[in-house]
Amino acid sequence: MSLLWDVYRNENLQKTSLSNIALYISLFPQLIAGPIVRYNDIVDQIKTRVSTFTLFRSGVNRFVLGLFKKVIIANTCGEIADLIFINPIDSLSTSTAWLGIIAYTFQIYFDFSGYSDMAIGLGRMFGFKLLENFNFPYISKSIQEFWRRWHISLSTWFRDYVYIPLGGNRNGKYKTYVNLITVFFLTGIWHGATWSFVIWGLFHGLFLIIERIGFKHTLTKLPNFIQWAYTLLIVMIGWVLFRVEDFSEALAYIFKLFSFETLDKNSFMMYLNDEKIIILVLAAFSSSLFFKKVKDFLFKQNFMQTYIGQTVIDTGVIMVFIICVIYINSGSYNPFIYFRF
Repeated sequence: MSLLWDVYRNENLQKTSLSNIALYISLFPQLIAGPIVRYNDIVDQIKTRVSTFTLFRSGVNRFVLGLFKKVIIANTCGEIADLIFINPIDSLSTSTAWLGIIAYTFQIYFDFSGYSDMAIGLGRMFGFKLLENFNFPYISKSIQEFWRRWHISLSTWFRDYVYIPLGGNRNGKYKTYVNLITVFFLTGIWHGATWSFVIWGLFHGLFLIIERIGFKHTLTKLPNFIQWAYTLLIVMIGWVLFRVEDFSEALAYIFKLFSFETLDKNSFMMYLNDEKIIILVLAAFSSSLFFKKVKDFLFKQNFMQTYIGQTVIDTGVIMVFIICVIYINSGSYNPFIYFRF
């Protein structure tokens, strides 16, 4: 769709050929579950890309990172979430309901970003430099910021091919609000042709409008922790709508989150063990800037550029890959949820 639109606008028309388009459509790293790669993003790389050992090595590291996100973190969190969500909502305590949506919040991020990392890594192995698709969305301090960090290839696609052609914010505030709602209505349908996805999209569109009306100005005056907590709460409530297909059941689950009920017969601890607790903690740190700051610190100290540093990294990558293979071969829980969206 974007290719046809770009050709209609005469963008890169001189660089369009049957061979280039065939390679673009069949580009392995972005099919089926990679980020949305536009023709404009790679058309020049088709002819000029250079495969180097450094780029290939970087691609392998990125691929293994994505595999770890998917197989170890996302699958474990998904198993916890599924075990909780299959229960009748009335049987859940508030703490168990929170554990379920927290686990799903981690699952959907590490599943989506894991597949994107693997696609980016595969692209580098072939000499392509695909754009980033996730940028620590769970550290956002507003819904506007969240959508600048979450599934970047999708949000920018809708911005450039739907929002801006509709007029963007150029025709007054009310028209802007209509354009936003239209975009997020279509975003919901993009993920699935059910009312739960449509409501999820409209839910996010509503809060974007609320922030544009003036709440964002008020929000910036609050402590950073309050801004972050507000954003994450809205996102997690949205994930309930995303996860539970029946809208009435989704509302019941949301009410359960704030009912503060405790039912000993279904304690959240029955869904956890030492391994799952460690992975949940790892997920929390990995979705923050903690490991990025550690990496930046080691880079500034020139540790990662040394022979010892490279040896440590390569050994770690090999060990992580082996662990992932063991998990896969064990026949453990391994859903492919990214393919659904």
